[in-house]
Amino acid sequence: MNYFYKIIYLFSVMLLFSLLISCNNQKTEFKMNGNLNYLALGDSYTIGESVPETGRWPVQLTAALNKEGVKVNDPVIIAQTGWTTDELALAIHDRNIREKFDIVSLLIGVNNQYRDRSLLEYGIQFKQLLATAVDYAGDKNKVFVVSIPDWGVTPFAEGRDRRVIGEQIDLFNEAARKICENEGVDFYDITSYSREAKNDKSLVAGDGLHPSTKMYEGWIEIIKPRLLKKLKKY
Repeated sequence: MNYFYKIIYLFSVMLLFSLLISCNNQKTEFKMNGNLNYLALGDSYTIGESVPETGRWPVQLTAALNKEGVKVNDPVIIAQTGWTTDELALAIHDRNIREKFDIVSLLIGVNNQYRDRSLLEYGIQFKQLLATAVDYAGDKNKVFVVSIPDWGVTPFAEGRDRRVIGEQIDLFNEAARKICENEGVDFYDITSYSREAKNDKSLVAGDGLHPSTKMYEGWIEIIKPRLLKKLKKY
């Protein structure tokens, strides 16, 4: 009799285990078959000042992910040329978006540096923005930060101390990187690549300051592999 009950018990456990695997697979399949929603937060670099809409890096990233079989809807972009960290935070508040997103990116800080705003203030406000980004995603693993490019190598910086600009950009990026590291959020460094614009003007848009579509293409080559690897885990 005991042997009979043991057989029934083992059969029940195996059946339950099979059902759990089936449900989990169905959940994963549903997620992969549904389009992902993407929120991009930033300033002129995210809105793509001086490039066509298709040249914006969040739009290029979406297209690149779709080509890889990861279906992503057109990005929701909250960004404007000239915004500092506090101005972005205010704009996010005003938009009052309620939905959650599968991907959230954050690139902000160049205008803090340009306006000589303090590094301490930037760190505090950046951390708050990062927390907002994570809240929109509901998971820190779905958030990534892009470093600030070095505008000091562009024609616009002619007559300014390019070395000082570069050093300040590095300080702002290091502050953001450390915060990301502490919060467990991915930080993608595109700054080194942006400095290639010093000798390659095709990487600069027609306004002499902002990245060109070609520059943003280079950013995607840096961002896509790591992001794609992470997305395929979900």
